[in-house]
Parts: sequence; C-alpha cells; structure tokens
Amino acid sequence: MTAPTSTEAQVVETFLAALARLDVEAVGELLDPDVVYQNVSLPAAHGRAATLRVLGSMARPLTGFEIHTHRLAATGSTVLTERTDVAIAGRVRIAFWVCGTFEVRDGRITLWRDYFDWADVTRAAVTGMVRGAWAALRRR
Repeated sequence: MTAPTSTEAQVVETFLAALARLDVEAVGELLDPDVVYQNVSLPAAHGRAATLRVLGSMARPLTGFEIHTHRLAATGSTVLTERTDVAIAGRVRIAFWVCGTFEVRDGRITLWRDYFDWADVTRAAVTGMVRGAWAALRRR
C-alpha cells in the first residue's frame, strides 16, 4: 500500500499503530476530548475518557492486537479504512474485517466509527478458539 500524504491520514495511521501496540497513552493523545467512538450496532462512547474505558475493557483479556490495513483513503478531514483486526488472547487469534470512518480536526480524532459483521466476528472467534485448542492439544 502506498503511504497517504495527508496529515489526517497520517494521524489515523499513527493512531492505528498505537492501538496495535495497545499503547493507551499514545491512543489517548490522538483523541479529541469530545471524540465520539462507536462500533456500529453498539452504543457510542462520548468523550476521550469514555472511549479509553471502552478500549481498556476490550483490551484487558488480550495478549496482543494486530491491525492489517488493506485500504486507506482520505479526503478533507475524513479518513476511511478497510482493514483486518486481529485480537489475540494466548493461543487464540480472532481475525475479522473492519471498515472504519475517522474525522480528524487539528491533529486529533473527533469521530471514530467502525463497521463490522457480527457473523464474521462470531465465525472468527469460533475458528480462533478451535485452532487455539488444537494447538494446545498438539503440544501435549
């Protein structure tokens, strides 16, 4: 993928890299105090503190997190991403497709909205758990 040149795109790329490192401090620095964060179909988190609480609750069981960006497009203050997110908990890897919309103003993310398919996430979770169990059995 060719690196985007817009400042807004760079903010989102930096944000996603911090998220993949589970670096809550760096993530928080890139969020506007009044950010709105939403995984579509779930309630939105309003504000930096609420967003960091949601992220903390999701990250708590994780031992790792990967983000594989397939496409990133920016126009004006809007940045769109198409990516595969991988949540890792021990031997369990749950990889699922995500489309994200970001609004960036003055170097901070004011809106972060992710769209994904619950069926895809459920299938990925079942697959990840089966593969993790299989790997554990093979080691015995």
